[in-house]
Amino acid sequence: MSFIARRGLSTLVPPKAIGGAQDAARMQRVVSFYEKLPRGSAPDAQPKGLFGRYQARYFGKNPSPAPFYHLIGFILILGYSQNYYFHLRHHKNNAH
Repeated sequence: MSFIARRGLSTLVPPKAIGGAQDAARMQRVVSFYEKLPRGSAPDAQPKGLFGRYQARYFGKNPSPAPFYHLIGFILILGYSQNYYFHLRHHKNNAH
């Protein structure tokens, strides 16, 4: 066996024998840590706030086109209110 092959194999084998008292205690701490972790998938996070609930309702598991319609309605209301404020309020009772 060549020196390069032995060198490559020596990196796979740890230098100390595993199973000593320190290593066993360390492994037991690691195992106990992982035993305490919750198992299974994480529970679904509950939406918080107005925007979070809106997002969960319309963009969540069953997405719908309703936000598009809401945006159109919002733009119409905003546009009319701006027209009224800047122009239409001066023309009450056909006064020019």
